[in-house]
Amino acid sequence: MTAPDWQARLVAPRFVPYAGADIAYARGAPPEHLISRLHLIGVTPDGSVLVCRSIEGWRFLPGGTREPGESVRELAGRELLEEAGAVFRTEPVVFAAHAATSRLPQPYRPHQPHPYAYWAYAVGQVVVSGPPTNPPDGEQIVAVSELDPAAAVTELESHDVLHADVLRDAIGRGLVR
Repeated sequence: MTAPDWQARLVAPRFVPYAGADIAYARGAPPEHLISRLHLIGVTPDGSVLVCRSIEGWRFLPGGTREPGESVRELAGRELLEEAGAVFRTEPVVFAAHAATSRLPQPYRPHQPHPYAYWAYAVGQVVVSGPPTNPPDGEQIVAVSELDPAAAVTELESHDVLHADVLRDAIGRGLVR
């Protein structure tokens, strides 16, 4: 796919049925108090990107939903450990987000902003410290791959084109090398 094709797809407004939300991508960090979800581009010391595989075979960037009272930094650290068995070596930097406008009458969880929220993306240097912790209420991760950025894009495309395009954007902006 050529750059203009994936860029057009990434920024095209769309409806996400499972979340009941209309989303639109934008570069830059949104207001922290409106971030309800966060996904992470974890870059290892050798420049590899972490890609998770769930028991269902889904491939995605580690991340998830914000808990009550949790800072974005705490959310990033918790999700990275739960889904990738990794910890940050540098502070994660939020670089983009999908503005999400819910069509549902109430938020996914009572503490989350509603009807407007952001699904944010951050990048940071990480090191894998062990297996994913796989809490009972989370996705069950069966593998974490450390892939060069181009291979990570290809792997993500097998299930999550949106995450593949966000990674392409980060690579193109020099956030991942």
